[in-house]
Amino acid sequence: MDSSTFFAADWLNTGHPLTLDQFRGRVLAVEVFQMLCPGCVLTGLPQAQRLAQSFEERDLVVIGLHSVFEHHDGNSRESLAAFLHEWRIPFPVAIDAHGDGPMPRTMEAWQLQGTPSLVLFDRKGEMRARHFGQVSDLALGAQVMRLVCEDADHA
Repeated sequence: MDSSTFFAADWLNTGHPLTLDQFRGRVLAVEVFQMLCPGCVLTGLPQAQRLAQSFEERDLVVIGLHSVFEHHDGNSRESLAAFLHEWRIPFPVAIDAHGDGPMPRTMEAWQLQGTPSLVLFDRKGEMRARHFGQVSDLALGAQVMRLVCEDADHA
């Protein structure tokens, strides 16, 4: 599994492409979603927004990864931009690159089961958790806090 990178075809809500290395020293939460996925819209993205609002950006950064493995015609860049605006998603969102098969490249590299998924990286840039589906705010908050406190003085 290559969890050291992600494969973005494009970015929204940022002026330039981002890399995982840019987030070293902070915990990174990546909300993997499809805008046409009810679970993503009703639980995953709102939870990602709550995470971003609950932690200082010096400790935790939240980004999105739009990984489309179905309904490709309805998931254009323009549709995604309108969706992010309408749902007031402020954080940067990468558009996952197409893979060789049906799965997008990052989703396949990270061995994700589907959407919504939430992936956590520690301050060193190592993948520490992959959650598929809904996870409770309390459990997720505790997990993020452990990562934020872990090696905070040495990062």
